[in-house]
Amino acid sequence: MSDLAASVMFLPSQTVGSVLCCICGVSMPPNPANMCVRCLCSRVDITEGLPRHASIVYCPECRSYLQPPRAWIRADLESKELLTFCLRRLKPLTRHVRIVNAEFVWTEPHSKRIKLHLRIQREALNGAILEQSHLIEFTQHDNLCDSCSRFQANPDQWVAAVQLRQHVSHRRTFFHLEQLILRHGTAARTLRIKEADRGVDFFFGNRSHAIKFVDFISSAVPVQSRSDKQLVSHDPKSNRYNYKHTFSVEICPICREDLICLPPKVANTLGNLGPLVLCTKVARVSDFGKNDNIFTVRTHIGHLLNPGGYALGYDLYGANINDFEIDKYRGLDLPHAILVKKSYEEKRQKRRGKVRSWKLKSLNMEIDNTKGRMDEEKRVNDYEEFLRDLEENPELRFNMSLYHNNDYQPSEMASTVGGDELPSVPLDDLIAELAISDEEESNCGSMTE
Repeated sequence: MSDLAASVMFLPSQTVGSVLCCICGVSMPPNPANMCVRCLCSRVDITEGLPRHASIVYCPECRSYLQPPRAWIRADLESKELLTFCLRRLKPLTRHVRIVNAEFVWTEPHSKRIKLHLRIQREALNGAILEQSHLIEFTQHDNLCDSCSRFQANPDQWVAAVQLRQHVSHRRTFFHLEQLILRHGTAARTLRIKEADRGVDFFFGNRSHAIKFVDFISSAVPVQSRSDKQLVSHDPKSNRYNYKHTFSVEICPICREDLICLPPKVANTLGNLGPLVLCTKVARVSDFGKNDNIFTVRTHIGHLLNPGGYALGYDLYGANINDFEIDKYRGLDLPHAILVKKSYEEKRQKRRGKVRSWKLKSLNMEIDNTKGRMDEEKRVNDYEEFLRDLEENPELRFNMSLYHNNDYQPSEMASTVGGDELPSVPLDDLIAELAISDEEESNCGSMTE
């Protein structure tokens, strides 16, 4: 019987050692350059050869920037579009470096200067990768683009105009469209936007831009449109004709929360629906405590109403109905009232004048101030009604951009969503406006293999 010898191999645990910097002798983790970060930064500048100053061309009328050779890109200050434009201008000069981060440094809007703070990486000695900050200053030179130059020479130098109208007594539909236009940027090609009676006029320098805008409006709201053209000039030698195109777009006058009487033929085609219908995508208070009349009302918002609450609707009990379509229905038993939506007017009275936690952006529109004070007050009231609709209806603000209001103080207005409390927009649905800090990191960076 032979003895069996078993051998056991022990593996030592691997530890990362440290070496001394070849310049200052400081203990550090090993790297291909055998230098610490401080010594490497003092001897190698990875920003060498990169520009620190650059120039861009800016059109102050349409707020667009020239992308050589002839393209113009519209962008606001400290926006993502402007950041992308600046980085594209630096792309040929930063071919051998890798941009890790880029952000704006705040400057005075009238200073004609745009500062960009970059964090870049580049290969240093013996394959070591060094990261460092770099500041680039863009000088803004004002120059009108071709469209604005033609418009300044002759304000009537537009090619196509879209006349958007709605024959109703309020402007809430146009406030809603304004936010959709801002959200999708469909007014970026407009030469001028002018407020008109019961509507807005949009002027374009190209017919195709106007057609695209009309298609967008048609997809947002029900409209009927027609187009017309007028001959401006004719060159018989080259057989060229210059026209001015006008697109008349009329929005359906039926608005959300309107009560509608359907004609008998229309009601029959819809499966005997109606004759009274409520447009959802819209109790009498004078008799309260004065008589014992009790009305039985059916409504689609019963889950939102509580005893003692208020609601807005249509009073059919005391209404003088002289509609020819209703007269065609014989023996029709109309309800006493049709409730439309819950009212928070009593709670809003206590918080009147308070600042909201959110705000909206507006188009650069020419407003006619010659109509007097009454028209201005009506415009303010319509806009307030539009803001209230956004607070009360989450579906209405689904495709809109709502921003944080920096003037809002949480102690001023604290409201919750749901129950009988005043509805408000959740903070998660708000978009924070871009805030730029001009503090620069004092650290030179980190070095990796």
